Amino acid sequence: MREPENSLSATLRSLRKAAGLSGAAAAKRAGLTQSKVSRTETGAFMPTVQQVEALCLAYDAPASVRRRLVRMAHELSETRISAQVELERGGWLLQERIGRVEESAERIRSVGALMIQGLLQTESYMRALFGDSLAAEDLDRTVAARVSRQQLLDTDRHFTFVLAEGAVRWNMGGSAVMIAQLDRIIEESRRDNIDIGVVPWTTPVFVPLLHSFEIYDSRAVLFGTQTATALVTDATEVGSYENHWAELDSYVSFGDEAREIIARARQDYMTLS
Repeated sequence: MREPENSLSATLRSLRKAAGLSGAAAAKRAGLTQSKVSRTETGAFMPTVQQVEALCLAYDAPASVRRRLVRMAHELSETRISAQVELERGGWLLQERIGRVEESAERIRSVGALMIQGLLQTESYMRALFGDSLAAEDLDRTVAARVSRQQLLDTDRHFTFVLAEGAVRWNMGGSAVMIAQLDRIIEESRRDNIDIGVVPWTTPVFVPLLHSFEIYDSRAVLFGTQTATALVTDATEVGSYENHWAELDSYVSFGDEAREIIARARQDYMTLS
């Protein structure tokens, strides 16, 4: 069996083994198929909250563990939130939920089409990005929640960020904001657990990049549009994004090449300041 890539799958597998149950016995106790139990443990299937509860009951999991796993399953449940609802509820709530989804993953792959990804953003870039869409108090709380998410970069999780060069050259907030932002990206690119790549504008490409997206392990995808933010867990949809990631990969420059592209953009911003 393939080793699980995320804490939800790994914990459920450990609980089954601790209970001394085979996959077939666990499936019978939980009222699931054996294939679902197996695919859940390898991360190929995203169980519902009810299925996680059933497995925890079958394994006689401690209450604290059950609550933690159920919370993970809830955060990873498929959803679509309109931008208007997000603003009315408070933008920080969505940031906190995204943070919890990120915490459940061991590997995060992220594509930035026209803006820098949240985990890499400086505070000044965030404030320019949110602009006047949030009241002052809401803005402070939302920025604080997004900054808090970045603590995950200090863990042993692995991150791959891919940026279209257009995102690097989208002059968000002005040259001073962008210079500091690009300095941050170059700094983060030197971490052992972070790979940052750029698709140069000079590289001919033969695939579209319609919007930014993030893949969590191989179980869920988050993406945003002008009107909504969506988290999808359907295996077919997730697979489509993984295929798109593979298509993009051949056009990406990593390492020193990526840093050189970013440094050239930084120099251009310097001439504007």
